[in-house]
Amino acid sequence: MKISVVGSINMDMTVKAERIPLKGETLKGEDLKYIPGGKGANQAVAMAKLGADVEMFGCVGDDGAGKELLKNLEDMGVKTGNIRTVEGVPTGIALITVGENDNTIIVVAGANDCVDKAYVDSIKDELLQSEVVVLQHEIPQETNEYVIRLCHENGVKVVLNPGPARPVKQEIVELVTYLTPNEHEAKIIFGDEIQTEELLKRYPEKLLITQGSKGVSMCLAGGEVLLVPARKAAVVDTTGAGDTLNGAFTVQIAKGESVREALRFGNVAASLSTEKFGAQGGMPTFEEVMAELEKC
Repeated sequence: MKISVVGSINMDMTVKAERIPLKGETLKGEDLKYIPGGKGANQAVAMAKLGADVEMFGCVGDDGAGKELLKNLEDMGVKTGNIRTVEGVPTGIALITVGENDNTIIVVAGANDCVDKAYVDSIKDELLQSEVVVLQHEIPQETNEYVIRLCHENGVKVVLNPGPARPVKQEIVELVTYLTPNEHEAKIIFGDEIQTEELLKRYPEKLLITQGSKGVSMCLAGGEVLLVPARKAAVVDTTGAGDTLNGAFTVQIAKGESVREALRFGNVAASLSTEKFGAQGGMPTFEEVMAELEKC
């Protein structure tokens, strides 16, 4: 069951500090690490570590970071044969500050902006062999819309994780199979006049909203709003937790599991990912998630 990701491939520059700095403030950092990242690559790795057949589609620069990221994806079990190396363009980078069990992130797109419609046309035959295609908001918006329409026309399921936050056209909301914002992203898309429960009921078994320490919510087909509470975790680093949830949820959906079970699985996987440092390094295996689920 092939799952494909069209999205960002970044090198994360991650620094630890005692807390997130205030505006205009300088703090001493404890550590600086260069870690493979990008929401697209993170979600691909999360799914590969859970045993899925995953291919990554995207672009890197012709620099050392690009080569390192390609090797990392391959080592993690992600197929990379259709990733394009763009000459004269740097690989995408994310600047991450970690402090007080939280983080702030600034992303510089670099080669991710080269994931355009022409690139999609060049790989669409391979892409349309997928059971599910996963997208995020770290490549151009017109590319996402193009891929979503292409998949919809060809009967391929689409998971859109709309982060970082930006508006999504109503037409696109209707075309995707699953939309997975956090609370802030949901407000950007739908406005803040509608209560979360009412919003979920408008899109049963389509709209999944992550709510941080509260857990994750979705309205089931029968009208029941399901809240899967967050598992208690010994948090080290929250970077990549949302990507882990999206990846784990998608893996279970591709297997034919119910959304209820997919949410439980994804929620536990996300919480486990916070107990280690780094986005991809903390992502759990299928066996680790199942062992934790048995305790619930």
